[in-house]
Amino acid sequence: MTSRRTLLASAAALSVLSFAPAWADEPLPVVATFSILGDMVDAIGGDHIALTTLVGPSGDAHVYQPTPQAARAVSEAEVLFTNGLEFEGWLDRLVEAASFDGALAVATAGIDPIAYDDHDDHGEDHHDDDHHDDHKDHDDHADEEHHDDHHDGHKEHDDHADHEEHDDHADHAGHEGHDHGTYDPHTWLSAKLAVTYADNIAAALAQADPENAGDYYANRAAYVSELEALHVEITALIGGLPADKRTVVTSHDAFQYFARDYGLVFAAPQGLSTDSEASAKDVSEMIEHIRHDGISAVLVENIADSRLLEQIASETDATIGGTLYPGALSGEDGPAATYLDLMRHNATTLSDALGG
Repeated sequence: MTSRRTLLASAAALSVLSFAPAWADEPLPVVATFSILGDMVDAIGGDHIALTTLVGPSGDAHVYQPTPQAARAVSEAEVLFTNGLEFEGWLDRLVEAASFDGALAVATAGIDPIAYDDHDDHGEDHHDDDHHDDHKDHDDHADEEHHDDHHDGHKEHDDHADHEEHDDHADHAGHEGHDHGTYDPHTWLSAKLAVTYADNIAAALAQADPENAGDYYANRAAYVSELEALHVEITALIGGLPADKRTVVTSHDAFQYFARDYGLVFAAPQGLSTDSEASAKDVSEMIEHIRHDGISAVLVENIADSRLLEQIASETDATIGGTLYPGALSGEDGPAATYLDLMRHNATTLSDALGG
């Protein structure tokens, strides 16, 4: 015979279950803006998260145009992971269109970024560039990263998504929303700085899903160990290059952090974004720069049109020395299927091209 106490206990248990978050017994729905960040989030979140990455492998986040499906994924996410530093120029419009009310986690929060104005467009040595100290407001969301409230449910916003896609096409026609701001956002191209990414990702997941916080921090510790070992490996590999073989020409100016932390000099005809266009003067100056300094290493990028660099190489004694992956992973069968693979591939390709 069922006792009154048993019935009351059962009722209490049902009451607790009814107020539990919808994802309590399911993976936490999260979104990452691009493939490199998504890989880091996946490494730390593991089986506890259901990850959607907006800009996938070989996709160029500089020129990405959000879709209704992207808006739907964002609207349903409990955490939205973004690089910050104005890398995702389209993000604010997407968040508004999706009526996103989860937590926004800025992966670069706490990093002292390199100011773009600290160097010229054609590869002056960046190693000793001074950083701006007053950059605390480089992303309005950074200080809010770990304080956003979470909500138990999300609504579908198809009408907003369709409107957002229309607005994005209109903006793209004028190249709005793709230009970077004051700081270089490509901070992930230093394995040392990637540790900050891991810290921010683990903290955001732990706050959104405290029940599994221990696992997130354990995954973070294991991942950081790999990052630290990778940093040592790259330092040794690049450190073995001769002093007069340390200048590289790439498509766009994405490698400032790699240059600073590993001792190389990068020159690029384009600016910080692949959406920018090199002028005839830029190309002429780059050709003269290569000839004058005897630069032999020219490398194309997986997310940039290689024709401009092929033209530059054809007018100099330089040769195309391989493909770098600065802003997107390769496919699963490619040489940069994970962030760790990407950094190792880039370092090895650079070393080989420079005669290491």
